Amino acid sequence: MSSPSTKSASRRSAPPVLSDAELARIADELAEGKPPMVWFTAAAVGVAEGKSGKLVALGDPSDGDFLQVRPTGSKDVLSFGPSEVTLTKPARGTTVAPGSSARTRPESVPAPSNRKDNTVTQPSTLPSTAPPAPRSPAPVADDATKPAAAAPRPAKAPAVRKAKAAEVTVTLTGTADGEWTVDVVNGKKRSVKGMAVSSAVVAQAAKILHPEVAEVVASILEAARGAQQAKVAQLQAELEAAERLLAELGD
Repeated sequence: MSSPSTKSASRRSAPPVLSDAELARIADELAEGKPPMVWFTAAAVGVAEGKSGKLVALGDPSDGDFLQVRPTGSKDVLSFGPSEVTLTKPARGTTVAPGSSARTRPESVPAPSNRKDNTVTQPSTLPSTAPPAPRSPAPVADDATKPAAAAPRPAKAPAVRKAKAAEVTVTLTGTADGEWTVDVVNGKKRSVKGMAVSSAVVAQAAKILHPEVAEVVASILEAARGAQQAKVAQLQAELEAAERLLAELGD
């Protein structure tokens, strides 16, 4: 029969189930506030094989058992090594009932009631390596669903894109008759279309913008003024002719 110290040394020397890539993925999910679901392997001590839990924090890998996991149905957070949990959900039928042991144990060795009592003291003949971290439950608040040690990710580029102002295009259109309209396009949306403005407002705005703009607008207004004066003179002549005809018809 193997001694408890031999079992402990064998469990520590087993290759880790979680790869470096999976540990990096877990760290990313914790940083995003999404604790991943894990399942306990046959190497897990004090927890049934196939039982699920939430991995809520990562500690220092040099501690050995640096994965902080809250088993499903428990409020306690326990420390595990990378060989004791897996991201792969076990096939149906492999989950061990909560009341049964995770591994076949000799009848002379009782199943541990909790992880703290299962800690084995290393004999003096073993190499003086870093001792495993104690498996006492870490106190966690009832509503703790996110890892306290995980630092939030820095803000990304959206703030820069929001700071970019949309392009605005203002188009002023005038006709030979002195009629003016304005169109405004904000980004890709036409906010104002064909709004009529008076010649006086156009002349005042041109003076404020730039002398060259004022000069161009003034020449257009002058041409429109001449056209309107000619039209008034023509209408007056037509009116006088109509009045004479009306007077003749009245006699």
